[in-house]
Amino acid sequence: MAEAVEVKKKEGVGEFIQKTREEMTRVSFPSGDDVRKTTIIVIINVIFFALFLFVVDQFWTYFLQGVTWVVNQVTGF
Repeated sequence: MAEAVEVKKKEGVGEFIQKTREEMTRVSFPSGDDVRKTTIIVIINVIFFALFLFVVDQFWTYFLQGVTWVVNQVTGF
């Protein structure tokens, strides 16, 4: 079975620019208000997760220090 293979013609720079301009007419950009709102949401989320991970890290640090202390007390080191 022989399948036909499509050979694509290499696109020139002018054709590329024309297609790009056509595509840009279909693009919808967010308003300044939308950008501000989503930026604020991202900043709040970054701060929240930074604090959350800091608390979790501190918990594990104290927990592992406690386990180390108990092991040292049991083994006599």
